[in-house]
Amino acid sequence: MASLITLEPLTKANLDEARGIRREDVSEELVDSVDTLWELTQYGAEHGCIGRTFLIRYEGRCAGVLLLGEAIPWDTDPPEMREKPFYRLMGFVMDRELRGMGLGGLALELAVEHVYSEFGERPIALGVHKNNPKAERFYLRHGFRKTAYMEGNDCYFLRFLP
Repeated sequence: MASLITLEPLTKANLDEARGIRREDVSEELVDSVDTLWELTQYGAEHGCIGRTFLIRYEGRCAGVLLLGEAIPWDTDPPEMREKPFYRLMGFVMDRELRGMGLGGLALELAVEHVYSEFGERPIALGVHKNNPKAERFYLRHGFRKTAYMEGNDCYFLRFLP
């Protein structure tokens, strides 16, 4: 199944396709919209931030999006992340028809591999909405640990290098 997952950069050419991801059950309070991820991608490019925003494909069809990029420090970052560079997972959503098949985990690990090989290894931080237990379980399965630190309604999860 892993060979059926591919990643490509999110671009103007495939942006409309990404907007078609079926995610009506995932509010923007939980995961940013594709347009917001595109704006963050443009901001990162304009400011020289490293990282990638990927369009995820499964068997050639658009299956999701994921942004993994250089973290710009925030006042709410956990103390252990303040003195070293790290990546921030800013958005990750899979099409609702393709969830529960293990594809999201494969896509996440593939994206991490791509970013690490292109830009170097760093710890990863992300925020998970306090009322999103499915996402919490997903990230715990993928090597993240939950912290006591919050950014608004999001709890920080951290993944350190092995």
